[in-house]
Amino acid sequence: MTHITTTGTILDRIVDQKRFRLDQRQNTIAFEQLRRDAEALTQQPSDFAAALIKPKSLGLIAEIKQASPSKGIIAPDFRPVEQAMAYAAANVQAISVLTEEDFFLGSDEHLRAIHAAVPQPILRKDFTIDAYQIYEARLLGASAILLIVALLSNPQIREFYAQTKSLGLSVLVEVHTMEELMRALDCGVHIIGINNRDLKSFQVDLGTTERLAGVIPQDRIVVAESGIVTPRDMARVYRAGAHAVLVGETLMRASDSATAFDQVGSTILNLYSEMPG
Repeated sequence: MTHITTTGTILDRIVDQKRFRLDQRQNTIAFEQLRRDAEALTQQPSDFAAALIKPKSLGLIAEIKQASPSKGIIAPDFRPVEQAMAYAAANVQAISVLTEEDFFLGSDEHLRAIHAAVPQPILRKDFTIDAYQIYEARLLGASAILLIVALLSNPQIREFYAQTKSLGLSVLVEVHTMEELMRALDCGVHIIGINNRDLKSFQVDLGTTERLAGVIPQDRIVVAESGIVTPRDMARVYRAGAHAVLVGETLMRASDSATAFDQVGSTILNLYSEMPG
């Protein structure tokens, strides 16, 4: 793959590369064929939204990713299915799988294999810019997709949201600012992810969850994303109003050792150690 550009922000480059890859895929499998295949599926996806609610505590979406633009390689000894099985053994509420190929080193095949190996609902974590990707997610075995408000117009959010729901999938709608949150609420979304990482600088500030969560109506599900590293971080976003957290790097690094996946469960237990009550 030689198309990757070196100009613009990291987000600009990711989206540009995603468009390039989508053009290639649609030359292999036409949109209408993909849509028919997805709509022909009869088994309903697991209920991602319901899974996130953990009474008097935080639901945990445990993420599987090998790398990121800000941190480089996170898991040199990357074994995604074994990682997912360790998460399942630790009784996480859901699993997020990075499928973006060029900047996060993800793969659709990781999601497909994990779906076959564990019972938890799976979030397809990618940069959704085309309806084609929604039908892909359904065929891969995802229970939910990610929509990033910063990448989409309000009409696109509404269109993609409706298409996703028609397939029985949940939607995690990610915001970074108050303006993006107002747009998401205007579009009537149910699960709102507050990403504490600034998309331009990639700096992390848990204060983002504290500023935004209190504005979200109580009938929505709030997920705090990025920067959840310590038990204190967990307690902080819980007090701010989060119902669930998405944790990736902390858990991926926990398994990157001689003891491998034995450390995942204890790392998860430790994250909850300072939760109120």
